[in-house]
Amino acid sequence: MRHLFSILLVTVLICGCKNSEETNKKPNIIYFLADDLGYGEVGIYGQEKIQTPNMDALAKNGMLFTQHYSGAPVCAPARYMFLTGKHSGHAYIRGNDEWNERGNVWDYAAVSEDPSLEGQRPIPNNTITIGHQLQKAGYKTGLFGKWGLGAPESDGIPTLQGFDYFYGYNCQRQAHNLYPPHLWENTEKDILNNELVPPRTKLDSLADPFDEASYAKYNQTDYAPERIHKKAIDFITKNKDSAFFMYYASPLPHLPLQAPKKFVDKYRKLFGDEEPYIGDKGYFPNRYPRATYAAMIDYLDYQLGDLVKNLKELGIYEDTVIILSSDNGPTYTGGVDFEFFESSKPFSNGYGKTKGYTYEGGIRVPLIASWPNKIKAGSTSEHISAFYDMMPTICDIAEVESPENIDGLSFKPVLLGEQQQPHEFLYWEFPSYKGQQAVRLGKWKGIRKNIFDGNLDIELYDLENDILEQNNLAVQHPDIVERIAKIMIQEHEPAENKRFKFEQLGDK
Repeated sequence: MRHLFSILLVTVLICGCKNSEETNKKPNIIYFLADDLGYGEVGIYGQEKIQTPNMDALAKNGMLFTQHYSGAPVCAPARYMFLTGKHSGHAYIRGNDEWNERGNVWDYAAVSEDPSLEGQRPIPNNTITIGHQLQKAGYKTGLFGKWGLGAPESDGIPTLQGFDYFYGYNCQRQAHNLYPPHLWENTEKDILNNELVPPRTKLDSLADPFDEASYAKYNQTDYAPERIHKKAIDFITKNKDSAFFMYYASPLPHLPLQAPKKFVDKYRKLFGDEEPYIGDKGYFPNRYPRATYAAMIDYLDYQLGDLVKNLKELGIYEDTVIILSSDNGPTYTGGVDFEFFESSKPFSNGYGKTKGYTYEGGIRVPLIASWPNKIKAGSTSEHISAFYDMMPTICDIAEVESPENIDGLSFKPVLLGEQQQPHEFLYWEFPSYKGQQAVRLGKWKGIRKNIFDGNLDIELYDLENDILEQNNLAVQHPDIVERIAKIMIQEHEPAENKRFKFEQLGDK
């Protein structure tokens, strides 16, 4: 009897230890970032032509945010602000910087051969990223997709900036081809089975633009998003028994228009025949531009669904936080029919209002968060947040302290249905497209544009009543304009990089 009691006691202790270990295991975290995906291009946000069942399911099983903002209206600075928790008035990277003093960095063929011409200006080696913080907490960290914050052979490469493993595009220029000659695995090139076709390559002079065969050279063997995705799945499988952080920075649906034929054919049947896109502004021609653009988003959605499927098969879905967003608003060029898709609905659409601009269509982006048994399924939040909140939020989820001197606030309480400290304001500056500043102050949005032309006037919009930002109320509310002007002064620090300075704001 005593022997039986001892066996039962040991069994209870073992089970108790196992349950304790499972309880204390930190959650896996996946940040799934689309590239140029518009607020209105996701089904649950109102898209009617493109099918996104997996994004929609993620929201139905988690939380949908309606007032989340990118840190910038273009690629590199938005990603920097996500990784560091700093807004663009304090950031090192405030715009796209191609580091062109090295030589002809826009020569795609030369860059493909010479790593010293590839990639963007590197972030400093003392930068503190989300990856660094989670490594301290024992997480395995992986980055899959597009980097854009430090050239090969520089201090800015992912494996020196907080990531144990990297696979994808180092350079955002090279990502202007989804069938590239190479990708990067950590510090080594992975040569793909694709011929080198520079992005400005046009149709052959005698080619029939209505013949699908004329476009064969733009659709080759190794599709980069597929290669990247396989590496991401491998990372999850290898690290299923330890806590991991995955930054999945997909190159989709950023141009050029390239997608697997199976997905394109689906939308050809839905949309019918269409006029070809013959190519301009450095992007490849395409026989079925609407169908291909829809296919790129559909394929991105498929990859999200495949991630979830694999997590469930490995038995770790319940232990995984998935956060989905986009780096900025949708594009308006390269064959994309933004009016047909209503890409930035319910905001103003097209050039001057979307990507590259601090109007809502350029910086308000989708945000969906899933955390089984933690986030209430099917919930919606109007909490006003931005990319620079992701650093403290992810650190909070991982139970590790955030760095000092950041601008973000953790919104983990929102995820858990608890009281949340709101931002007093959100701030942006963007030293491109003639120079811009913007402030979100409660329901008010202040925008200053054409700064490099000497304009310091502030437009004022009431977002509760004018989501299209059509009625400038600056004259009617000088007190609000004055508050916003003071915020623009206090939040702007002169940039270290002269390319990002605003002489009109007193920078020297």
